[in-house]
Amino acid sequence: MEENKEKVDQETEDVSADDIEIVEANDQNNSEATEGEADQTGELDSSQEELNKLAAENEDLRNRLLRAQAEFDNFRKRTLKEKESDRKYKAQDIANDLLPVVDSFDRALQTEVDEAAKSFAEGMEMVYRQLQDALEKHGIEKIETVGKEFDPNLHHAVMQISDSEQPANTVVEELQKGYALKDRVIRPAMVKVNQ
Repeated sequence: MEENKEKVDQETEDVSADDIEIVEANDQNNSEATEGEADQTGELDSSQEELNKLAAENEDLRNRLLRAQAEFDNFRKRTLKEKESDRKYKAQDIANDLLPVVDSFDRALQTEVDEAAKSFAEGMEMVYRQLQDALEKHGIEKIETVGKEFDPNLHHAVMQISDSEQPANTVVEELQKGYALKDRVIRPAMVKVNQ
């Protein structure tokens, strides 16, 4: 029996020594796992911070790209609008230069001529009509005045009269013709207006 007891004690010591080695190995593995988890948590935190930083930078770049696209789109629209306006009103500069010539023709044709100069006056009228046709061809038209209601956008009142036979705020006489290019007034008409 004593043999059995010794055997059991020996086995217990062997088992105990094995168990101690297993427990020590488990403790060592647990401590290594805890250190590994701490390292992984630290790596995850730094990775998350880097991801957040990259996401913010990406959002900033996206916003800048959208703004640049919007600015370019606005620039393109503005350029197209300016080109269209230039084409539409391309005759304005030449019209401004020719209007004094047209006024001179008007005054010249209003003078009375004798029989000897009548053919010359007729030639001047033909040239005047050609000039008027050329202006109209490019969209330059006379502004209607006499008998129309006074419009400060189209007319420039230089005189006022008081005539009970005429309606109030009506153009009575045109002193200088006004011209418009399409929908833009090149020169307002100088007029006399009834009060």
